[in-house]
This record gives sequence, structure tokens and C-alpha cells, in this order.
Amino acid sequence: MKKSRFAALLGMMVVPAVCGAIEYKPVTHERLVSPEPENWLMAKGNYYGWNYSSLEQINTRNVRRLVPVWSYSTGVGSGHEAPALVNNGVMFVTTPYNQVLALNAKTGELIWKYKREFPEGFGALHVTSRGVALWGDKVYFANLDCVLTALDAKTGSIVWESEVCDWKEGAYITSVPHVVKGKVFIGPSGGEFGIRGNLQAFDAETGKRAWQRYSVPAPGEPGSETWPQEGRWKDAWKIGGGTMWMQGNYDPKTDLLYWGVGNGSPWFGDQRPGDNLYVASVLALNPNDGNIKGHFQYHWNDSWDWAGMNAPTLIEVERDGKKVPSLVTPQRNGYMYWLDRQDDGRIDYVRGVPYVKQNVFKSLNAEGRPTYNEQHKPGTGKQATYCPSLWGGKDWPYESYNPKTGMMYVPINDNHCMSLEGKVQERVPGQWSAGVDIPDIKLLVDKNPAWIGGIQAWDVNTGQTVWKEKYEKSWNWGSILSTGGGLIFAGGTSDRVFRAYDAKTGRQLWQFKTNSGIIAPPTSFAVDGIQYIAVTSGWGVDAAFVQGLMHDLSGWEPKQVAQGGVIWVFALQD
Repeated sequence: MKKSRFAALLGMMVVPAVCGAIEYKPVTHERLVSPEPENWLMAKGNYYGWNYSSLEQINTRNVRRLVPVWSYSTGVGSGHEAPALVNNGVMFVTTPYNQVLALNAKTGELIWKYKREFPEGFGALHVTSRGVALWGDKVYFANLDCVLTALDAKTGSIVWESEVCDWKEGAYITSVPHVVKGKVFIGPSGGEFGIRGNLQAFDAETGKRAWQRYSVPAPGEPGSETWPQEGRWKDAWKIGGGTMWMQGNYDPKTDLLYWGVGNGSPWFGDQRPGDNLYVASVLALNPNDGNIKGHFQYHWNDSWDWAGMNAPTLIEVERDGKKVPSLVTPQRNGYMYWLDRQDDGRIDYVRGVPYVKQNVFKSLNAEGRPTYNEQHKPGTGKQATYCPSLWGGKDWPYESYNPKTGMMYVPINDNHCMSLEGKVQERVPGQWSAGVDIPDIKLLVDKNPAWIGGIQAWDVNTGQTVWKEKYEKSWNWGSILSTGGGLIFAGGTSDRVFRAYDAKTGRQLWQFKTNSGIIAPPTSFAVDGIQYIAVTSGWGVDAAFVQGLMHDLSGWEPKQVAQGGVIWVFALQD
């Protein structure tokens, strides 16, 4: 619901422009379908989810001359997970604790700052934010406390606010909004608190809710037969999880959204017998009304917290001499999938292969449905060990597809497992109810693991890996940017280093040590003919938690990586 102007001013702060009036080019559907190389208009760079910049001023021959040209402290700690969006020389970056910064992309001078204070009693599993969306002359930001806000792009003043969810129930929002044809799409988090996953669409001009689509069907709806119909667990669908907490991708040719669906709740499938559609799936949705046109479920009756929240990347794969519209995705369950996307929304399985150590799936049938090794499926009162752990072969960080190399670059974590045993936890609104307490979550690694974090480069046409990078003493929590200059940029390691690699060979060409660890996606843009690389350094959330575990389990240093958010912007020295 929309709030009054007076109410909108309560609990927030806007620092006025310090750089005077700015020129701002409205963001249109045409610009989002074909974004200019000098701008970075959405979280993944384009609707297809490529995380690719065609700019090539910075390339394999000169990247060694890359230097920082400005930096800006965000003023807060915790995990910074938002990319820097740039439109016509104006940069937008979000931070933890409900903050949006608008900066001069060339100089780093602050234009305006928005910050919304948390309501009394608010709490969330994570206090991070993964970015803003742009449309028209507005900036759209999803506050952690379940409020979607439209800001004036020039001044940062509030245009409208709409309530998305109820934080008192345990819901919260870390996702970046996604805009298609004047609708703003957002999905809340909170599966571990018994939230039933959903995606909502709001009118970009008015903030009025256009539709809401639940990922877990109610009785009588298509897919409801895959949930318990009677007995002890017959109401499991009401708290079934499947939160849609990462942004989707979009195909302008077929006018279809592709959105990922998270893990089941509670985590243990024996408390919700059945396949549990549409948990751990990708959905093809009509953006106009939210109707589900097709789906593919990566694994049924999810019992490992292997959320399928990352939407597949839209690529045309070469097969038998033809270009086939496809979905390619490395999922948290440790498998890489190739799926065909049809014009009517149907999603057909083509191929699935493990890309990290995985001991749960015995095999995949012709439709991509796995057969399980029950020994490695935890349950209520049943302890089991499985690989990869709940953080998966790849967690939320973005892979990148480069159309010039034909490769997908995947940030991965291998050689880690987990031991879990479930229990029944009564669902109390606003309280953790995953079926296991956090202290009982046991990460299992070798005393001296050879390596865990890394990068894999996959040829999407042949389905083969071309090169691999391995980090001996670190996990990888960083998204990847690939460029027309034949480079990939990546952070993600506990040594606080930002790196550039040759996209074809994997040879490291450049590095820079930042103030903190990097878990935010890098982006690239240009102003006045100069190409820049931007990334925010700011360690925290799961990366910090796991680093502490690795210190205790394997003696990795440091136990705590320095925190504190800083936006870094680089250009060639000359």
C-alpha cells in the first residue's frame, strides 16, 4: 500500500545534491533492451543476465596500467553485494542498512544519499542489498523492512512507497528490483522463517501492485498435487519457502520473464512429502499478469537448502549448425544445466553435468529428474552428510557470459560438504524455523583442503571446461565481469584482491589489493570516452561466517577479514 508523503519522510534521510543540477537521461524500454556500452543500466548489464561489457579500451595488452582514479567510503560495514549502476555519468550504489548513494561517476562526488532507518524491533538474517533498478527518471530500491521505494533520480526525494511484505512475519528484502515495460518486479526473502515465496509486480509510475504470484501453489492450483494433501503435513504449503529472492532475466523477443525459486521450508523434505513444485526451479512467467508459462525443477523435495534462486542466463547455443535459444545455469546443487527455452514458455531439459564434487545425485533421467542416494539425504531425526554444502557449488554471485569468446565464467566453490540432522520446529511468526538451529549446521572440509574457491570457464556450445583457476586458501564469493577487451574481472577472495584475467586462457594479468574483501559484482562504464571499471569492496554476511568456520576447521587466516565499504573506480593510468 502507498504511504502518505509525511509518513514517507519519517525514518529516512536524504542528503541534498552537492554537485548542483545533473543531466539525467530517462531510462526507456528500448534502452534496456539495447543498453549503450557506456552505461550499466541494470544489475547484470542486460536483460539476458550476461554480466558483460562490450567496452574494449581496457584490454589484455594494457590492463597492467589500470589504477584507481577515485574511491568513496560508504560509511557502513557488513556485506556489500550491489553492483554500481551508471546512467549518463551518474552512478547509483546501494549498501547494507537501507542506503542508496548517487555519485558523479567520473569524479566520485556525492550527488545525494538516501537512507531509511529500520523500524523498532526489526531484524533480518542479512542486512545487505543487491542494488537498484532504473526506469524513466526514477530509481527503485527495495528496503530491507519490506518497503519498495521509488526515488527521483536527480534529487533522491521519495516519489512513492509501497509495502511488499510484513517484516514482523520474518520477511525481508535483499533483492534488486527488476523493471520490464513499466512494471517493477520484486520478491522477498525469509524462507527460513516460514515465508511462502512470491513475486510481485508494481506499476513503476504509481506504486500500485499489479499482480502477485506465489511459487508454492495453494490447494487446487496447478502443482498443488506435489504437496501433502492430508495428514500431519497437509498445511506445509502455507510455510513452504520457495522465496524468489534474486532478480530474474527477461527475453524481449518472447516477452517472458525467467525467475529462480529458492529452497523449501523447513529444509527437510520429509516434513513436506512430494516433489514440492515450484521449489528449486526456474519459472517462465508472463510479465503482464504473472501467469506461469513453463518451469523446470532442478531437484525435487529439496532437503539440502540448495536454493534455485539464480535465474539461468539466456544464450543462443550452437547445436547441429543452428543457434538454439537456451538457458545455461550453474546451480547451487553442483550441476550445470543446459535447457531449451520455447517461444510459448516451455522449458526442455537438454543436459546436466556436475561441475563440483556432488554425492547426492545418482543420475539424471531424460527429463533431468535426479535419482537420489538416500544415504546423503538428511531428514527429521536422520543425520546425513552431503556435498556440496548448503552454500553450493555456486551461491548467489553472478556468472558471466562473453559472446566474443563463447564462454561462461563461473565463480565456484568445491571440496566442501555438510552434515545436517532435522527436527520439527513450530513456526512462530518472525522466528527462525528451518528445522535446524544455526549452531547445528556443520561444515565439513579436509584439515588441509587442496583448494575450495575458484573460477571455471565453460564453452557453452561444447559443454566443456576450457580453463580453471583455483584459490588454495580461500572460498570464492565474487561475481564475474567479462569484457569486449578479452578480460574478466573478479574479486571474492579473503585476501581482499581484485583481479583481471585473460578471458581466453585464464592467465592473471593484473591485481589490486582493496581495503576489504569483494563480494559485490564489478561493472564497467565510460564517461567522455574513458572506460572505467567499478567495484565495491566490503566483506560480510555468509563470506565472513564461513571464513570464521574455515579458521576454526583448517587454520585459515585471517579469521576475520577487514570490513567497511569502499567504492573503487579504476581507469588506465594514461
